[in-house]
Amino acid sequence: MQSFPGYIAQALYTARMLWIKALHIVFVASWFAGLFYLPRIYVNLAQVAPGSVAERDRLLLMARKLLRFTTLLAVPAIGFGLWLWMVYGIGRGPGNGWMHAKLAVVLLVVGYHHACAVLLRKLANGTSRRSHVWFRWFNEVPVVLLLIAVVLVVVKPF
Repeated sequence: MQSFPGYIAQALYTARMLWIKALHIVFVASWFAGLFYLPRIYVNLAQVAPGSVAERDRLLLMARKLLRFTTLLAVPAIGFGLWLWMVYGIGRGPGNGWMHAKLAVVLLVVGYHHACAVLLRKLANGTSRRSHVWFRWFNEVPVVLLLIAVVLVVVKPF
């Protein structure tokens, strides 16, 4: 039987971990919301008629602001996830191969985020040769990555 102070310490430890987990989920969801919408703006940018300077400038401003905000959301999402993994040990030890796969998915998401920044620079300086159809397909990538990550975390297939 656990002593009362030990019980309180365990309850506080668990409560703190659950708050960190909740914050991680909220920031991941918010980060992905940005990653879902940013390429949609790129679709619109790829369709702007030549000479529509005001429309192009407005879309570029929207994309820059969204990229900046999405980047700010990515930092605590990754930070809280690392905290859960390194401090609380979630996904560590034998039988947690799913976590290695999830970390690989996170690296792919960070790479996708970086690709969004590179594409925005190319759209802004007029060197992008991608079509609106290509951006529509590019827009599906975070959906697939989120699906894989959620399945890995919930199902823990290996």
